Amino acid sequence: MLLDFSSEIYAWIRGAILFVAIYNLVLYFLNKNKQHLYYSLFLACFFSYFFKNISNGTFEFVYDYLNYSLLFFGVVAYISFAREVLETKRMIPEWDQSIVLVMKSIFIAAFVFILVQIFFGSSVQEKLFVFLMPIFAVFAILTYTVLTKIEGKHVTYFIIGSLSFLVLTASSYLIKQFLGDNYLEGLGFQPKFLMYLGAVIEMMMTALIIGNKLKLLERNKIEIENDLALKIKEIADMKMTVLQTQMDPHFLYNSLNSINNFVLQYDKEKASDYITKFSRLIREILKNSTSLTVPLNDDLEVLGLYIKLEQMRMSGGFDYVLTIDENINLREIQVPPLFMQPFIENAIWHGFANRKEYKVISLSIYNQEDSILCEIIDNGVGIKESEAKTVKLKSTRKPFGLKASEDRIKLLHENKNVYVIIEDITDENNTGTKVTIKFPKKIQVSSTL
Repeated sequence: MLLDFSSEIYAWIRGAILFVAIYNLVLYFLNKNKQHLYYSLFLACFFSYFFKNISNGTFEFVYDYLNYSLLFFGVVAYISFAREVLETKRMIPEWDQSIVLVMKSIFIAAFVFILVQIFFGSSVQEKLFVFLMPIFAVFAILTYTVLTKIEGKHVTYFIIGSLSFLVLTASSYLIKQFLGDNYLEGLGFQPKFLMYLGAVIEMMMTALIIGNKLKLLERNKIEIENDLALKIKEIADMKMTVLQTQMDPHFLYNSLNSINNFVLQYDKEKASDYITKFSRLIREILKNSTSLTVPLNDDLEVLGLYIKLEQMRMSGGFDYVLTIDENINLREIQVPPLFMQPFIENAIWHGFANRKEYKVISLSIYNQEDSILCEIIDNGVGIKESEAKTVKLKSTRKPFGLKASEDRIKLLHENKNVYVIIEDITDENNTGTKVTIKFPKKIQVSSTL
């Protein structure tokens, strides 16, 4: 049974290799995860290599040139798969550079072996292969040693699977070279049976790797959901206080939606980062909620936190450019908490709605004798276009707090030397909106009573 490559056991193994190769290729097209593509190519190369023994000489001419090259291409695909699964670029960056170099060398060797067959024949191919095997073996041993620095069961599974396949494949070839073709046949099986056995062990270990990764993803999802539940409870506890700060409830709702999306995408790092920034923003808002004014530099920091959250939430993001006149002492300038936030929010929600092109908001703060001039400029669709889309979509969402913010800054300065202008700066070449806010540097004593 083990002497005939057409027997059921060999056919089952080849069938399993082909099925897993196709399955991983389908997975790649579904989720665009490169590790599935690389593993599919690896199995496809070795399936093609095994197919030689049942082709009845039909493709003998082709295999004369591609026999060793198929092995090399398969190894290159497997190394690429390993780099993705083990995240060697992140976990062992210095050694990963060596892995890439060896991988490129093997890829070049695949074409070199074709040329060797054309000009020198198969005997030189075999000698060259025997010469290269110890070099690759030494590098493999060193790599396994370095891989032990990476924690996780998936590393153990990978070492067992790949080492089994490597040792059994090498044994199959070396026994054939040094003991002859008939040695293992005398024991009742083909030399290549060792390669088949190695392939089975490797696929079993890869299945365990995938299972382990799915388990870790599920654990991460549970952790993120627990974090989300805790934050939701905190937000519920602070609900009345948050409303008193005049934060837009839409912003709170969409922040929670963004966290939920990160959870669904299993993006633990982004979800954690978003939750951290969101919690810090809420804390800062609550801290300032009982204050009539805050220093301008503190307010800009809180505004920056809000903008970072909106950048993470918005598809494609947007750039935020802050320019401050070097002659301004921000700590000496007192302003209502988050008085510019509604204007920034309006630019994001209405100016950038459905905009696919490059998006940017610039905030410039200038020193003008006894006054401070703030300019908020966005390259959104402009006021007229925004209003037209709002009417067309029958949106019920109104820009939050624009009038309230204008009233707050005017009230602070008793409506003296304060103005807020919102204008459409759209022309033939550009679109956008500009908000200009001007107010005195100092608050009159009477205005604080």
